[in-house]
Amino acid sequence: MHVREIPWLEPVEAAGRLRPLGGMSFLDSAMRHDQLGRYSYVAADPFARLIVAGGEVSWNGERVEGEPLTAIADYIGRYRMEVQAGLPPFQGGAIGYFSYEFGRLLERLPQPGTPPQGAMPDAAWLFYDVVLAFDHAEQRVWLVSSGFPEMAGPAQERRSQERSDRIIEAISRSAAQPSVEMTGQRIARTSWRSNFERAAYMQAVARVVEYILDGDIFQANIAQRFTAELPQGFDRWRFYKALRKRNAATFAAYLDHGEIVVASSSPERFLVARGDQVETRPIKGTIPRSSDPNEDKALAETLLKSEKDRAENLMIVDLMRNDLSRVCRPHSVLTPVLCGLETYASVHHLVSVVTGRLQEDKGLMDLVRAAFPGGSITGAPKLRAMEIITEIEGEARGVYCGSIGFIGFNGNFDTNIGIRTVLFQNGMAIFQAGGGITALSDPASEYQETLDKAARIFTVFDEGGPE
Repeated sequence: MHVREIPWLEPVEAAGRLRPLGGMSFLDSAMRHDQLGRYSYVAADPFARLIVAGGEVSWNGERVEGEPLTAIADYIGRYRMEVQAGLPPFQGGAIGYFSYEFGRLLERLPQPGTPPQGAMPDAAWLFYDVVLAFDHAEQRVWLVSSGFPEMAGPAQERRSQERSDRIIEAISRSAAQPSVEMTGQRIARTSWRSNFERAAYMQAVARVVEYILDGDIFQANIAQRFTAELPQGFDRWRFYKALRKRNAATFAAYLDHGEIVVASSSPERFLVARGDQVETRPIKGTIPRSSDPNEDKALAETLLKSEKDRAENLMIVDLMRNDLSRVCRPHSVLTPVLCGLETYASVHHLVSVVTGRLQEDKGLMDLVRAAFPGGSITGAPKLRAMEIITEIEGEARGVYCGSIGFIGFNGNFDTNIGIRTVLFQNGMAIFQAGGGITALSDPASEYQETLDKAARIFTVFDEGGPE
């Protein structure tokens, strides 16, 4: 393994310089935070691609037998490495996503219709032998080069050095000159189409409330999908750079998978694991911010005192405690934070924290199997809520409400919940916004909440993604 510290440069600048290598992934702490937003990672030119589509696994284009999570665990295990002390947690491994529909490979659930942009893989993970790891707190950056897929001796060491040199050369090039103003970059608000008109969404909320009052569920998350055709020449990277400025988030990401590009500004962590320590941070409870400081503070206080939002949060905490208990040691599952306030660019959120210790015989993919998809974006009970979501929404969600992050060769793991996330595929831009419906939900207010969550994304598209 070759590790070197290099002079500090902004992660977004490094990501831009590595884009020409192809397969660039950027896990971006665009919103700085001492714990949640401390690290960012950039990698490009993966040595392997593991794709799950239609329940079947492929490795570099060749079909692999076996169940998807087992296959992922096996391939990660082939390149096992020790944790390098003093470096950020991700030191090489896979970066990618599980789509929301990946959950249908874990449980027997109804199949949704095909979304308007067409089908996408259930999961896609790119395997990287070289990663740039950034520590924002200390303003330090390391290049870690493992030499994989070479496995031993001089060949691995030689590859490690050569690959390290190649990445250094790429990031040492002068930054490209800013492009001239591009025609067709802007997508006006009037160009977007939703799968729900206002009245239809309110009816959907009322239907979920009926299910709750009938005793089927306690809560379900219902979203509306926005779609628009991309203008010719639309620059997806430029869009992401504008999004990360306009809607900075701790768990942002940009994944370039060629025909599919994902741009996420998610504030929500799904699962993180360091050794046997695991944590999830469900968000339930949202209120828009105000530019007036006094009014903004009052809005935060209103959210903290909201009976509906606190009840919603507590239900999901119970669900996540139950999920973690399936793979964690007895009596180790704790809730150190309950309904804490977190503030982001456009909204305040109520966030809880659930922690646990993995059982000795359980691994990362057992954790995913137990908890995916995150309860904050399904509802409770989870399986029945997911059935109702499919019935009401009709179409596959794709990466929305799935999970984006890394699976480290060293056993570290960190993923977000794929909200505030735009998918670019087949010449279209797609994103969704939703909310948790409870017995106390007001249909008009729930509809407005979806628009509040979508507002910053609409604004970036409408402004044309300025540099």
